[in-house]
Amino acid sequence: MAERSFIHPNVPDVDQSDRTVPFNLRQSGPTSVEMLISTRVRKSPYWHLSVEAGAWRATVYNRMYHPRGYVRPEDGGAMAEYDALVNRVTLWDVAVERQIRVKGPDAEAFVNFVITRDAAEIAPLHGKYAILCNSEGGILNDPVLLRLAEDEFWFSISDSDLLLWLQGVNVAKGWDVDIREIDVAPLQVQGPLSEALMRDLVGDAVLEVPYYGLMEAEIGGVPVVVSQTGFTGEKGFEVYVRDATLNAEAVWYEIRGQGARYGIRVIAPGHHRRIAAGILSWGQDMDGETSPFQVNLAYQVPRKKEADYIGRTELERQRAEIEAGRAPFRLKLAGLKLGGKPITDYAPDFWLVRRPGGARCGYVTSPWWSPELETNIALAYVPWEESDLGAHFEVELPDRYNDVSGMAVPAEVVAMPFRPSVHPGAREQAEAHGRDTAE
Repeated sequence: MAERSFIHPNVPDVDQSDRTVPFNLRQSGPTSVEMLISTRVRKSPYWHLSVEAGAWRATVYNRMYHPRGYVRPEDGGAMAEYDALVNRVTLWDVAVERQIRVKGPDAEAFVNFVITRDAAEIAPLHGKYAILCNSEGGILNDPVLLRLAEDEFWFSISDSDLLLWLQGVNVAKGWDVDIREIDVAPLQVQGPLSEALMRDLVGDAVLEVPYYGLMEAEIGGVPVVVSQTGFTGEKGFEVYVRDATLNAEAVWYEIRGQGARYGIRVIAPGHHRRIAAGILSWGQDMDGETSPFQVNLAYQVPRKKEADYIGRTELERQRAEIEAGRAPFRLKLAGLKLGGKPITDYAPDFWLVRRPGGARCGYVTSPWWSPELETNIALAYVPWEESDLGAHFEVELPDRYNDVSGMAVPAEVVAMPFRPSVHPGAREQAEAHGRDTAE
């Protein structure tokens, strides 16, 4: 009997040997599976309001249902939402960014131990984008870290269970802090008209809030915290609603009512715009087995931080390897411009990257079409030694986006961000790509 050849569907020729759990590179494509809505997964306090606003699909993020589409494909889909984001103003349900509060006399010392950046440099009513690493240098979460007071921090978390990690760290260390999730649920108000809308909602004081600054305010008679932050690179704000299980409707309807004069639209989080701005998504572009040095977050690893922190020894070892000209990892995240038809929706798989006419060697994590650049753009892992600007690859796109069925499209490594943030002080977006700043 002839021996049957077998090509493993998880593409072992893409070298993921420095991971314990490789990314699933099987190309399964879209499926017709329907999401079950049940009590095992939490509904945000805005869930029913999102459904009322037209949400037709969702995913799960931080064990909560997360709306990921309002405009139906036949009406323009995600690119119609993009138009509203970059030209007017939009409202997002992002309650999935659970708020973990660390409060107490030792709050600053505790936070300084779990983040790589220096918490002492964050003044009250200010915030920073931050990362937390494990002892092996893997990124556990990349929250927006808000400092409400000298003794109070909020971790506005990405998609991993940071509460258990923080509580577990303190079991051994015993700092005098209270660590718990609080009933605060954020909304995002994003787009070029967001500042005018927020001025209508909370007054002229919002005009003085700096990038990553905070202010206490009221919307619809409800106490909120407003920050000038967001997941887009566009002008935008986040509204953290206190006692959200009681106050969700009041704030939501007030924002939508005041926003009507600006053409406000409820949309899903703007992944198309955040990719253009070079903003990473935890779980998609990085995870607990990814080093900040692999994903252009070296600036998050300061050389001169006085306080010790989790992961420091390993991260300094990795930095030394890189500075000695050695590659400590098989793959590195890079920005690609690529051919093919416009990618106008979420990719269901990590699409495969290969050398021109050769073997598969990497994978795309976040692709989308850029109307401004008139090309497809993507974040992708490619071999470390081949990640320099100008390097050429090919990407295997599904037929719906491919010019010729079965053929790969050309791709080139380019500088990020593809389209910079509009914030003049957006150092996080600009320096996150290719610079190692010593703070």
